[in-house]
Amino acid sequence: MSCLADVLIDCVQGGASVGWVKAPTKEQATAWWSAFLADPDHRTWVGRDDAGRIVATASLALTSKANGAHRAEVVKLLVHRQARGNKFAPGLMATIERFAKAERLSLLTLDTETGSLAESLYRRWGWSEVGAIPGFAKVAGGALVSTTIFYKQLGAR
Repeated sequence: MSCLADVLIDCVQGGASVGWVKAPTKEQATAWWSAFLADPDHRTWVGRDDAGRIVATASLALTSKANGAHRAEVVKLLVHRQARGNKFAPGLMATIERFAKAERLSLLTLDTETGSLAESLYRRWGWSEVGAIPGFAKVAGGALVSTTIFYKQLGAR
């Protein structure tokens, strides 16, 4: 749990818009991960460096709605700043897509800060933009930033 907390803290310190306005403490991040991983509708994968340390993570939220059993939302894709550029993000996203297909999910959704590096990566990986919601998330300093919604169709169910 400690490595997951470290990745979350580092990403927030680096400006990632992942639900935190300021970086959580180690205790807050650990408690958040404990609660998140305990949710039976969440699936989480990790990327490890050559030393075996967790340096990246991606999470998928399944829906419990009867009319949404065909879809899920990518809710976190985090890569420690020191591990970026090592293919962790595309590898984890490919893992999520393989899992989704194996589970017979046909639609994935996600949102990300408009104008972020992540936004350009999702486009490169074949995600389709729905649009942006202005003033969606508060960032450090109190400014409100837009989020862009994406989806990816995985095939007919």
